[in-house]
Amino acid sequence: VQLQAFGGGLVQAGGSLRLSCAASGRSFSSYNMAWFRQAPKEERAFVARFWRSSGRTYYADSVKGRFTISRDNVKNTMYLQMNSLKPEDTAVYYCAADANSDAVYEYWGQGTQVTVSS
Repeated sequence: VQLQAFGGGLVQAGGSLRLSCAASGRSFSSYNMAWFRQAPKEERAFVARFWRSSGRTYYADSVKGRFTISRDNVKNTMYLQMNSLKPEDTAVYYCAADANSDAVYEYWGQGTQVTVSS
C-alpha cells in the first residue's frame, strides 16, 4: 500500500486542523492504521491508532481528548482531527499501516508539517 499524508499547515494555538492520509494499492480496510509525529530534534512518537476489525481507537496521553482518528474504507482515507492545538503539537505528522496487527508498521507516508504558533 502507498500512503500520502496531507493537510498540515500553520495554525494558532487553540485552533484546529484535519490531516488526511490517502491510501492506494492493496485493500485499505485490511490494515490497522496509525498516526505518528516527529518534532525537531526528537524521536518519532506515536499519536493514535485505529484497529481494522474492531474499530477500536487508542491515543497517546498527550493528545487524548483533543485529537480524533477516523477512517473511511470506501474513500481509502484515514483522518486525524486535531483540536485545541498547542505549540508542543508542532511536528511532522506521518501516517502508517500495520498489516499483521503486531504494531509493526510496514508502510509509511511521507509526512506533513504541522506548526502551531503561540
